[in-house]
Amino acid sequence: MTTSDWGRVDDDGTVYVKTADGERAVGQMPDATPEEALVFYTKRYDNLALEVDLLHKRVLSGVLSPEEAISSIKLVRDQIDDVNAVGDIAALGRRLDELGPVIATQRDARRAAKAQRVADAREAKDKLAEEAEKIATGRDWRNGANRLRELLDQWKQLPRIDKAADDELWKRFSSARSAYTKARKAHFAEQDERREGARAVKERLVKEAEALASSTEWGPTSGRYRDLMRDWKAAGPAPKAVDDALWQRFRGAQDTFFGARDAANAAMDTEFAANAVVKEELLVEAEAILPELASSGDVAAAKAAFRIVADKWDEAGKVPRDRIKDLEGRMRTVEQTIRRAEEDQWAKSDPEKSARADDMVSKLESAIAEAEAKLAAARERGDDKRVRDLESSLEGQRSLLDMAKKVSADFS
Repeated sequence: MTTSDWGRVDDDGTVYVKTADGERAVGQMPDATPEEALVFYTKRYDNLALEVDLLHKRVLSGVLSPEEAISSIKLVRDQIDDVNAVGDIAALGRRLDELGPVIATQRDARRAAKAQRVADAREAKDKLAEEAEKIATGRDWRNGANRLRELLDQWKQLPRIDKAADDELWKRFSSARSAYTKARKAHFAEQDERREGARAVKERLVKEAEALASSTEWGPTSGRYRDLMRDWKAAGPAPKAVDDALWQRFRGAQDTFFGARDAANAAMDTEFAANAVVKEELLVEAEAILPELASSGDVAAAKAAFRIVADKWDEAGKVPRDRIKDLEGRMRTVEQTIRRAEEDQWAKSDPEKSARADDMVSKLESAIAEAEAKLAAARERGDDKRVRDLESSLEGQRSLLDMAKKVSADFS
């Protein structure tokens, strides 16, 4: 006879498993050795134990619903009750018993989650109804309809809640959509009427624009075209096909006039090219003032030199329009640099700021002296904590003193 911890094989090949109620025959293998018989029925147990372990993990992970978990446990438990295998069968049952409280907890969690989903759906639907009502009171005809469609799609994705609340929220949402749609239709009907009025206005503007296209009074006519453009925009849109055709005529008249004006201005720019050369030479003189100012710090001399160059600059006259920004910008940079230097000089000589800086140095020096005396006393007492605190405080105060002395030196 061959035995193991959980079973034995009788001389006739009968295999028994040990249970709390005693031995139970699980099979017979007369043609195999006792060892082979035990191994065969032990493997059966191992396979079932693996199935129990996998089920245990799946239940703990929550991938199964409570109902699925209970059904799966029942199927496995039925297998355990009748299994013909050698091993600790009772332990498998205990492993399944452990899952009962887990499933109860998961069921409670799912119920709470469902209740929360319902509450979230109620809140979400209330927000959708509120936004729909807000859109219905507005006049955003371009985006409002699209947004309401998006809100409707979102509504359809939400779960239903209790019927009374769901019906009430849907009534709010639906009523808002209906009110918006009605107002939108009325708006576009009114807009069609305005477009017909805009057609008449724009036809008149086009005729005037075409009449002005050959004018050579550049200034007044440019201003009039600006007025016409303002009136064009104020007229609003005409029916699209008509609007596009009228705009092409209006824009064509403008292009004709402004093209002629630009050609005339180009001729003038050619005349002003020589003035640009003169101003470039003056810029060299003006920009040469800055290095001298940086080295000498003589703001008064820099201002005097700049005034001389500025007078010549004004006398040089106009330059081509495409050079104005560059030349004027460089000249303005020189002027602003001298002005900043003058402001810095004044700031450094401000007696009130100088006095405040000196007072700060004096107060910090006094505080440091007092702290150093306290530090010496703490060292004599052997108060290590107080010593560390005072040393840390002194480090910060000395750093502030260094900065205060630098500020005071700038005013001296």
